[in-house]
Amino acid sequence: MAARTRSRGPFDYWPGFVDVLSTLLLVITFMLSIFMLGQYFLGQQLNSRDATIDALRDRIADLANQLGLVKKSEADLTAEMNKLRATLAETEARAAEAAAAKAALEQTGAALTDAEAELALLNQQVEQLRLQLLALQEALGASEAKNRDAQVEIEDLGRRLNEALAEKVKELADYRSEFFGRLKEILADRPDIKISGDRFVFQSEVLFAVNSAELSEQARSDLSALADALKEIMGEIPADIDWVLRVDGHSDKRPISTPEFPSNLHLSAARSIAVVRFLVAMGVPANRLAATGFGDQRPVDTAETDEAYARNRRIEFKLTEP
Repeated sequence: MAARTRSRGPFDYWPGFVDVLSTLLLVITFMLSIFMLGQYFLGQQLNSRDATIDALRDRIADLANQLGLVKKSEADLTAEMNKLRATLAETEARAAEAAAAKAALEQTGAALTDAEAELALLNQQVEQLRLQLLALQEALGASEAKNRDAQVEIEDLGRRLNEALAEKVKELADYRSEFFGRLKEILADRPDIKISGDRFVFQSEVLFAVNSAELSEQARSDLSALADALKEIMGEIPADIDWVLRVDGHSDKRPISTPEFPSNLHLSAARSIAVVRFLVAMGVPANRLAATGFGDQRPVDTAETDEAYARNRRIEFKLTEP
């Protein structure tokens, strides 16, 4: 019983612990041996690699030197080749110049022959042109003589025409003076109707009311006398004298704007047309009458007064050539 009781006492770990430590120490020692052995072989390999690297470096240096020599030799060869190329180009250029000179020389010979032939042909043409020039000079001399004769004739015809025209103008002026003289007698020297140069002038108030193109009764009476005088003198004017009685309407500068007359020009034109229509109705041929309107563009008095405005408002009759 006592022995059994002792066998159940506390467990003794120490012998096992010592065994484990011994085993661990053996393992560590083995591992260190292996490590040292590996270090040894690694050192041997590293030493062998360094030697190989050094050998390779020496080889590379040697190859670099050889490459430098090769590059220098290549540069020398390139320079030599460039010189040869330049020499070749120069030689080819000289050969081309020589060929061109040869061709030019050959062409010169051919051209000289052609030039001689062309010169002979040109000499023939020059001779022909000289003959033609002589013929033209003769024709020109004859033409100049004819022109001189024609010029003399034209000058004579012009002089005769001017004389005839002057005579016709004088005749028309004579009839104009006679016509205006008869009108002056008929109208009894009225102050509002007068002769001004080559025109017979009616003040507008004699014929029309203010701003109107309707003839007044007094206007119809005065224009009837004018138509009678014109028809009487028409029979005396020769048929070969072309003439026309121009009726010019004028206004003052004060503007007008009505539905019937938008401007002074419209009013002056309407008044001259009214006079022409009345004269045609009185038997004066329409082809001997002309109506024109000038508005306020031809004043006879530029003053800014009522008297000046009244003078500018007028109807003018002019016996003239068309």
